[in-house]
Amino acid sequence: MASIIVQVSALLLNLIAFGLAVAAEQRRSKATVTPDLVKEYDYCVYNSDIATGYGVGALLLLTAAQVLVMLASKCFCCGRGLKPGGSRACALMLFLFSWLTFLIAASCLLAGSVRNAYHTRYRGIFGGNPLSCETLRKGVFASGAAFTFFTAILSEFYYISYSRSRDAAGGAPYGGSSIGMGPYN
Repeated sequence: MASIIVQVSALLLNLIAFGLAVAAEQRRSKATVTPDLVKEYDYCVYNSDIATGYGVGALLLLTAAQVLVMLASKCFCCGRGLKPGGSRACALMLFLFSWLTFLIAASCLLAGSVRNAYHTRYRGIFGGNPLSCETLRKGVFASGAAFTFFTAILSEFYYISYSRSRDAAGGAPYGGSSIGMGPYN
């Protein structure tokens, strides 16, 4: 039977990570071009940098949830064998897809956090080239949030399928009984 504590803990961590990623998308940095007091040059002024913290927090919580599920299932490859059949095949596919979506979500959250924290210290002189205040593109944190949600669903179903296959295997590896051996005559 799948551990309810592991499932609830992983789901809670993933949902908080999802919420932080959505908040990061809403609060990503925006820049305005502002002239200096003497009006000799323009420079970029960025608003709050809280989205970087939200993105890093979402990444840490997403990683913690993934590690929790993988430790509880012994990362699918360690521990006693699983019973061959549909549950094991399903667990394997869900394991692979949960890691794929985790890597995509982590990449989006990390790249978004790094790019959001980057602020140009560029000054433009009047009459020269127009000033470019670089900011994070819209949707990077949102895609991280979407893949965080997919990771949450896939890892929950993976853990349930893994537990079902593990419980069906019983005490002996691969679900079979031990081979009875008698003394050699």
